[in-house]
Amino acid sequence: MSRFYRGNDDSSSDSSSDEEDLYSEEEEEQQHDDSSDEETDSMDSDSDDSDSDSSEDEGTKKTGASRFLVGDASDSEDSDQEVRSKVRSAKDKRFEELENITKVIENASKIGDWSTIATEYEKLNRQVAKLVIGGKAPRVYIQASADLEDAMNDAVAKQKVTPKKMNATNARGLNAVKQKIKKNNKEYQTQIDAYRSDPDKFMAGADDVEEAQKPQPKKAIRPFASAADETIDEVEGDDDGFAQVGKGGKTVQYTPESILKHLRAIMESRGKKNTDRTEQIKTMEKLLEIANTPYQKIRTLLTLVSTRFDLGSGNNTMPLDQWKAAEKNMSELLDVLFANPEWVVVENAEEWDDDEKSPAIGDNEKYFKVPGSIVSYVERLDDEFIRSLQTTDPHTPEYIERLQDEASLYTIIIRGMLYYEHLRSATDIVVPQDSINRVVMRRLEHVYFKPEAVIKVVEENFWKAADASVESAITPRASGSEAGSLVNILCAYLFNNSEGILRARAMLCEVYFLALHGHYYKARDMSLMSHLQETIPNFDVQTQILYNRTLVQIGLCAFRKGLVYDAQNTLQEICGSGRQKELLAQGVMIQRYGHVSPEQERLEKQRQLPFHMHINLELLECVYLTCSMLLEIPLLAQTGSSPDVKKRVVSKTYRRMLEYHERQIFTGPPENTRDHVMQASKALAAGEWKNAVSFIHSIKIWELMPNCEDIKTMLAKQIQEEGLRTFLFTYAPYYDTLAVEMLSTMFELSASKVSAIVSKMISHEELSASLDQAASTIIFRKGVELSRLQSLSLALSDKASALIESNERTLEQRTQGSANAFDRQGGRGRGQRTGQRAGRGGPRTGGNTQRQAGGTQFTGGALGAAVRG
Repeated sequence: MSRFYRGNDDSSSDSSSDEEDLYSEEEEEQQHDDSSDEETDSMDSDSDDSDSDSSEDEGTKKTGASRFLVGDASDSEDSDQEVRSKVRSAKDKRFEELENITKVIENASKIGDWSTIATEYEKLNRQVAKLVIGGKAPRVYIQASADLEDAMNDAVAKQKVTPKKMNATNARGLNAVKQKIKKNNKEYQTQIDAYRSDPDKFMAGADDVEEAQKPQPKKAIRPFASAADETIDEVEGDDDGFAQVGKGGKTVQYTPESILKHLRAIMESRGKKNTDRTEQIKTMEKLLEIANTPYQKIRTLLTLVSTRFDLGSGNNTMPLDQWKAAEKNMSELLDVLFANPEWVVVENAEEWDDDEKSPAIGDNEKYFKVPGSIVSYVERLDDEFIRSLQTTDPHTPEYIERLQDEASLYTIIIRGMLYYEHLRSATDIVVPQDSINRVVMRRLEHVYFKPEAVIKVVEENFWKAADASVESAITPRASGSEAGSLVNILCAYLFNNSEGILRARAMLCEVYFLALHGHYYKARDMSLMSHLQETIPNFDVQTQILYNRTLVQIGLCAFRKGLVYDAQNTLQEICGSGRQKELLAQGVMIQRYGHVSPEQERLEKQRQLPFHMHINLELLECVYLTCSMLLEIPLLAQTGSSPDVKKRVVSKTYRRMLEYHERQIFTGPPENTRDHVMQASKALAAGEWKNAVSFIHSIKIWELMPNCEDIKTMLAKQIQEEGLRTFLFTYAPYYDTLAVEMLSTMFELSASKVSAIVSKMISHEELSASLDQAASTIIFRKGVELSRLQSLSLALSDKASALIESNERTLEQRTQGSANAFDRQGGRGRGQRTGQRAGRGGPRTGGNTQRQAGGTQFTGGALGAAVRG
């Protein structure tokens, strides 16, 4: 709506008034801009001319909108015009603000308020940066800086001799001022020395400082010849005469002498907000190109690698190009250190404070120590490599390409270990043993889970690329030819020189390696002698994961050796829990009812192992279920035919799967590993051992194991033997004698093998029979084994006794334990009962205990009496 239209409603009036206000504000801003332009023109001209011009302008008559301005209405408004404030330039305002800040600092120093001093000192430095050209600062700033340094030195000296300490806020402020004032005063040391020599003469002079030129926005700045820029050189590599511009519009100058200044500025900006790390990396790459001394190269490379690692901080994964660049920088750093042995990087060195010049090695010194930690960089490089593998899909070519970088990483780890060996060889350099242990542990973690052929290739490639004079004291060059000796040497070194977690991890790595390569008895004995199974809950999560992996590998090794019982007993703890993924760090379990915080979920994902370190969970389940089948089926047959045998469960997981399979009305052909094992179990229980062998051999997962045919042959032999045991347990009550030759033909075993199996069963009291070696027959003892009907009768008797006990406990609770609550007719009390219970809560002695006739005891009727007779 036009502002010239006047409506009758309130909304139209409000909108018109708003538009009028808008236009009035625009007119005022335009008038203000005109007046500011006139004021700047008056500053350039002489004051007398400005007065005469203003008087002439007042005498002229103005027309149009200007007649409504102040000063044209009447003479009564002349007084308002005289009160107008004096116009000051931006330079004068900055000088005034500078003086105000120095007064605040002076007042705060009198009362010892160092927190305020630190805050105001930062403002002072920011303000003076706009007033410095040609390396000269205002005299007020020089005076304040010199006085503040003296006050700071006095405060530090006073704190050393005064028992009363200042509060934490002032102490932090004092430390902040102490760190910054030395650096800032170095730039104006000449002026500060002149002030301290004669303060009055110095302050009597005049400042010849002009305001620094501001950079023009959105325009390319070219270096130009002026008094302030005569010493500035163009940056090398820029085209068309352009130069890189920093803060304040000044071109950035990279020279070998200014490298340390730039590095310190970068280090101080680390961790701050709005810091462009990519730009810092580019700056340090340029500094590395112009570095001409070993110290400059070492300092630049240390800072450059640290800055690259900052890109992967938090939950972010380090970019691949930055990781490769960091690996290259680490290699360059080690090259510089090996080429210049007099320059060493150690953790307990003091930092060089003088940024004006590089340090030099004294005549009486052999080494110059640079603060840094090579092992920390190696560990961080390794951790970032693991994180990148965790976030990469293992079923893509990118994972294979990323995994190829492990060879270069392994080279960096070995070179890092060699460097620490070199430092340990020097007598006057103290190197912590923990640093060597950490880098040796990293090397061991890259080889313990790999086959011997892979380790041999990696070691040979490194020693071929290394110089012939390079030799390791921990792992000699000859040890790389045999993977077993290499792992043994690394583990022995850590076991002898470390304690706690590193020692336990070294032991677990060696056990894992031995089990992986078929040395079952060595791995088992070493694991038992370490007693880690007793103390493993006290270790960190990563060590517990390594323990679980080692336990699984021992179980798989026992299975490959044909030790079914040992394999099942070892794998029971991991596979019986149903949490294989979580325990082996090969996946995150989905909590159905539990609530997992985002922090816990993040930590759980960080613990996951890369895909190439995984143990095949399907193969693990297949081995566990097969071992459980070979143990459970004969046990089920034994307890079914002999109820007097104490019921024992080998694997609850397997029992649940078997019961679920038996409840199925229709079972089709097996589709997965679990179905094959269940079908084989059903066939083995029925005595069809050939079908069981066929089902087990048809599982394709066996092809992933080494010596697949030997594994299948071993399984066929085990199924034959357990099939024979199952047959004897199931059908022993129906035979008086049984020929060994018939069993040998039925199960395709030799007669001697059948006799050995039967003899073992008799000696373990699993089978009530005797072996007639002359007639080659098995003579079974009658009256011991029970028929199916007798077994069911005794089971019913046990259930009836349990029901009576339950009723008695319920009655006792309701009568609150009265003395005559359990009296029976005939004078028999509860305490007089024999056999099943000796009193309240008494232990049961089994299902085949002698039962007394009479009373309320269930006797099993005539069949029970016949069995007892």
